[in-house]
Amino acid sequence: MDQVNRLLAKTYTLEGPGLQVADSTNQVEKVISTVIGFLSVVAVIFFVIQIILAGYGFISASGDEKKIEVARKKITEGVIGLTVVIVALGLGSFIASLLGLGSIFDLNSVTNLLKFN
Repeated sequence: MDQVNRLLAKTYTLEGPGLQVADSTNQVEKVISTVIGFLSVVAVIFFVIQIILAGYGFISASGDEKKIEVARKKITEGVIGLTVVIVALGLGSFIASLLGLGSIFDLNSVTNLLKFN
């Protein structure tokens, strides 16, 4: 009976040549984090550009009510889109910290991805 208890108490790992489960999990997490971070940066840049272009359309409307209304609608949509992206990033980061995942939006890996060396 004592031998059975020792056998059951022994810890077995899946390490060996080619079996690195924890390392592959970390790599998948890094890839997902990099993709989410990159898409978030792209979304923020896109909505900021939309707001700037809508502001230019508002300025160049020259009093035309239709152009002013179109520009106002584009500004509203840009601000709403930017707000949604920021809230989604904050909520995702908060949920990740509650689950103990740490920082899932690693912007350092995104900036390393964007460097042109």
